[in-house]
Amino acid sequence: MPTYDYKCMNCGDVFEHFQKMTDHPLEKCNKCGGELKRLIGAGLGPIFKGTGFYQTDYKNSGTSPASKPVENASTKKKKDSKSSDSSSKKNPA
Repeated sequence: MPTYDYKCMNCGDVFEHFQKMTDHPLEKCNKCGGELKRLIGAGLGPIFKGTGFYQTDYKNSGTSPASKPVENASTKKKKDSKSSDSSSKKNPA
């Protein structure tokens, strides 16, 4: 059963009332007897109970495989030659 918000047009009192969807809207204020207007609410969003929502189901962990640089044979050769050149320059004979 939903909770409806009401506002008194006479005294300005705003309150909630728990009632069936098939019940007729309230018409008289309990405080002053004035006319009531049922307010339109945003409604209730989904309620997730339990663990695992978002963190294990939806969130990306770290970087994606597509964003990592791909090493192939030619890039490995270039890296190896650069590292051997730099090591020979650091230790002159």
